[in-house]
Formats: sequence, C-alpha cells, structure tokens
Amino acid sequence: MYICYFYGAFRKVCWNYNSTLEIIFFRIHNTIPLQELVTTVVKTFLPTKWGDFDMIAFGNSDDDPQPHLVLIHPQIDLNSTVPVRIHSECMTGDLFGSERCDCGEQLDHALTYIQAHRGILIYLRQEGRGIGLINKLKAYNLQDQGLDTIEANVHLGFDADERDFSIAVSMLESLRVRSIDLITNNPEKMKIFDGTAIILHDRISLVIAPKENNKFYLKVKHDKMGHLYDLD
Repeated sequence: MYICYFYGAFRKVCWNYNSTLEIIFFRIHNTIPLQELVTTVVKTFLPTKWGDFDMIAFGNSDDDPQPHLVLIHPQIDLNSTVPVRIHSECMTGDLFGSERCDCGEQLDHALTYIQAHRGILIYLRQEGRGIGLINKLKAYNLQDQGLDTIEANVHLGFDADERDFSIAVSMLESLRVRSIDLITNNPEKMKIFDGTAIILHDRISLVIAPKENNKFYLKVKHDKMGHLYDLD
C-alpha cells in the first residue's frame, strides 16, 4: 500500500515539473515486480460486439484509476489449453482506429478468436510500449521527422520497449490457468513463461496486412524487435 501512495505522489511531481522526472518514475516503477502490486479488485459481466465476456479488474487499490483488465469467456475450460492474448493498451489504435500501428486490428482479431475458442484477453495499461500517451504522441512527431519507432523512444530518453509483461503471468495464475496457446508475434511475450507453472503449449500468429501508413512501423518491429511475421 505504501508503494502505491509513493507512486501516486511521485506521478503528481512528474506532471507538475518535467518529462525528466517522468522518465525517473518509469525507471523506479520497472524495478519493482508488478506481481506484488496488483490483486483482483472487481469482476462483472460484459456483453460486447464480439460476444459475452466476464471482465476482471486487477489493481493496487479498490479505486485504482488504471487497473489492468481481463476479458474471459464465461464458458472457458481451465482444465484445457486456453488461447490467451496479452495486449498492451494503445488508445490511438484500440479506440480511434489509428493506422500508424496495427494494435487496433490485432485487438479486434484477437477478441474474435478468443470469443470463438473460449479464451482470455489480458489488457495491460502500458500505453506506448510503456512510455505513456503523451510521450507516445511526442514520439509520433519525431517519427514524422524521420526517426523510426525505436529511435523516437530512445531520443525521448526511454528504452525501445519499457513494458513489463510479467504481470500477465501473475494474473493468469490467479485465474488458475495451467496451459495456454499465446496469440502473439512478439517473442518477448513468450519468454515470460519460462520457469513458471504455466505451460506455453503453442503460439498462434496474429497476422495483420500492412497498410500504407504502418508498413514501415511493422518492418521496424520485424527487423529490429524480432517480431515473428512475414511482411511479403
């Protein structure tokens, strides 16, 4: 609980001063295992355009303003291998349909698959590969000036990817998931299950056709971040 209060107070300092302090916040945040900061807060029924789900919020307090979320099929069989998508928040893509990335289409395809195959979506609040929405928009401006998505993040003082996917393991363990087929192109998401009680049974590729506005972005993810898809 004291950690949570510290985070909240430090965030306010970051907002009131400058982005340098915000970068310090992210560095401190990533040194503390996220598994220790979240618990199940609330569960509710959520009908969607993809079908019915149960939504579960995982937070560090009962009024956490940005909890991680789970959408789980109501008729899931936890004794079998479960399809799982770990999706990091992308407001521009998920909500506004931005074509700078493929995030919104990935989310749509994943939820369609999860509904059909009785799976789980984990929605992590790690906007902009962990640098936050404002910094992501700054990175967009740098990309418009010629930097790629990785170079832009580094120019702002961040790593290429500031996300921590390990929280997803803790969330799945709390749901008593034993074996998964992971819906991903990102090898870093696969590595988090090494040495855990959860069996990574298989990987399900998530293929999104490149568009004019995101083909360079997808090429960078493939060439520099090792994402597993064929751009031909």
